[in-house]
Amino acid sequence: MFDRFLQKAEELVARGESFAFAVVVRTEGHSSGKAGDNAIVTVDGQLWGWVGGGCTQPVVIKEALKALADGRARLVRIAPEASPESPAGIVDYTMKCHSGGALDIFIEPVTAKPRILILGRSPVARTLARLAAAVEFSVAVAAPEASRENFPDADVVLDDLGLGDVKIGPQTFIVVSTQGERDEDGVELALSTEASYIAFVASRTKAEKILKSFAAAGATEERLKRVRAPAGMAIGAKSPEEIAVSILAEIIQVKAARAQSAQATQPAPAAQPAQSATLRLGQITLGAEPEKSAETAAGTGQTSAEEAIDPICGMTVKIARAKYFSEYRGNKFYFCCAGCKQAFEQQPEKYASDGPA
Repeated sequence: MFDRFLQKAEELVARGESFAFAVVVRTEGHSSGKAGDNAIVTVDGQLWGWVGGGCTQPVVIKEALKALADGRARLVRIAPEASPESPAGIVDYTMKCHSGGALDIFIEPVTAKPRILILGRSPVARTLARLAAAVEFSVAVAAPEASRENFPDADVVLDDLGLGDVKIGPQTFIVVSTQGERDEDGVELALSTEASYIAFVASRTKAEKILKSFAAAGATEERLKRVRAPAGMAIGAKSPEEIAVSILAEIIQVKAARAQSAQATQPAPAAQPAQSATLRLGQITLGAEPEKSAETAAGTGQTSAEEAIDPICGMTVKIARAKYFSEYRGNKFYFCCAGCKQAFEQQPEKYASDGPA
């Protein structure tokens, strides 16, 4: 089994995909997860492996995605009762799962190299590929007649203007440097992806002309605003080498700003020892609108037509997939597991009014 786990990790690394590694390091009492159990969580929230049952998996996925966002490892403790003596830096989840046990899970992000996808084989493209590889970017090139001879430092070279097996993720930066060879096709291909950074190497006049043609064909202003043209930072670059430097400098700047933003929105548990991952009924959850939170506080636990908050542990439950639910005073409550449902039905008046304790 562990060989298959390593193989999965190697496949993700080979494809340039980030993931988080989770391992159970300690358990107390009865728990479906055992010390040494491990899993991989991918950037789309899929869990591969085993770290425990219905109560544990949503917590691991949630914290793994946070780790991928801020780049920091964390130790997560899941227990039926909050510990007043938890060391600083531990993320505590108070969960009354059916097994009644507790476990500690270490989660570590494995971040893939950021990738620059260059569309085109111009002199700027060749220089950018060389410079990007030197500062530890993964480089992919796609252009008609592109070859290893022209792009010896690239990880992937495609001899056509297409994506092939190149996966576009949040850490992908696209540079269209066709410079007269199928410019419109290059821009269109870049816009067809979900990449948040697209630079077009062209004069301002040429870029405006091409983008106007896309607008006339029905492309929205929001879509076209994704294209940065002229490409790169305004440093007065003239030669292909200088233009490549300006583009790489801008990409590094954007990458650093994203990392800083992720850290600002995901504070380290150690900086806030009192922080608990236990949610209160009425607390805003990811994607919930403020007015929906007011509705949650009223006692239903439902944040939207699709999601509800488990009143025992605070986990977000997908209503369409919920296996456990109960009614109290005309309201329907949803639970992540049988243990939470049982705890609610023993004291419904407590949890329906106060929310997760």
